Amino acid sequence: MRPNVRRALFTAEPIRALLLAASLLAATLGMMPTEAFGASRIKDIADFEGVRDNMLVGYGLVVGLNGTGDSLTNAPFTKESLTGMLERLGVNIRDSTGAITSVSPKNVAAVMVTAVLPPFARQGARIDTNVAAMGDAKDLRGGTLLVTPLIGADGEVYAVGQGQVATGGFTASGASGSSVTKGVPTAGRIANGAIVERELPFEMSHLESVKVSLRNPDFTTSRRIAQAVNSFLGGDMARPIDPGTVQIAVPAGYRGNVVGLLTDVEQLRVEPDQMARVVIDEVSGTIVMGENVRISTVAIAQGQLTIRITETPQVSQPSPFSDAGTTTTVQRTDIEVDEGAGNKLAVVAHRVTLQELVEGLNSLGIGPRDLIVILQAIKAAGALQAELEVL
Repeated sequence: MRPNVRRALFTAEPIRALLLAASLLAATLGMMPTEAFGASRIKDIADFEGVRDNMLVGYGLVVGLNGTGDSLTNAPFTKESLTGMLERLGVNIRDSTGAITSVSPKNVAAVMVTAVLPPFARQGARIDTNVAAMGDAKDLRGGTLLVTPLIGADGEVYAVGQGQVATGGFTASGASGSSVTKGVPTAGRIANGAIVERELPFEMSHLESVKVSLRNPDFTTSRRIAQAVNSFLGGDMARPIDPGTVQIAVPAGYRGNVVGLLTDVEQLRVEPDQMARVVIDEVSGTIVMGENVRISTVAIAQGQLTIRITETPQVSQPSPFSDAGTTTTVQRTDIEVDEGAGNKLAVVAHRVTLQELVEGLNSLGIGPRDLIVILQAIKAAGALQAELEVL
């Protein structure tokens, strides 16, 4: 019997160890601050200065359309562009007097081409392009964009676009004039439709300092970013310059390796702060409230006058086989007036959390559009402790 008891004790030891480890893990998780789980990475709330996109634009021609191109009488710029392109290719469409001969193709459309040049794009890399009609073309489906230079804000050519246009819509019409349109057939996209020809000169390895630009500028958030970076680097290397910028001096250990510094910094987690704000879109009736929105104790009475007028026409006709009288239509009007007599004065108490504030406003039993008016009135009364922004 002795060996069996010893074997049972040895079997119980691993179980006790697992229970002890689980209890220690639960205690550790319970002692950790809740902010650590809600913190965001710096790369998700900020950008690094100099690492940015650049917009490109160009003017070109799309050919190969199935009779859905520009009408040259209404789009003279398409005719001029077509003439110039053909002349550059050695095709003469002018008569002996130098005038342009009658040209009226239906499969050519003038378009604007746009693209985004990503940071550190090298020569030969491909980028996507967007194509949109300028004239009265009805559909760009099946067309091919000819070689189009894409220029930047400085007037230099940074990419050249060409390729098959893919549209997400279509147009179909019948002989009677009825038509069906889905999406926007006059705009399309060319995947990998441009080749980068010029690089943007920007070198990071020799930088002595870098700047972090917050996407939502805030004093508290910028200070927290600086504190997180200083804690990671072990020195006073970062300092907030303004609510939207934090400057970081490159430490000696990262000289010539700024990419490594930014890689380590962007993974740090910070709890972003935000201003108490209520955003209202009156067109769609959308209301968005921030977490820090607070409201003082107020009494609200909401009522509206509703008048319903119902017209019910009735037919009045004489009795059967009657010699006198005619059949006429008599209008019967029913008018109802609702003054909102059942609406009472409601008290919305001072709330601590956003959930309780929403529950207090929902307890009034009103719709989103009436709630917009109430929030504006509460703000005018000085009881809404938040910024009210109307789109």
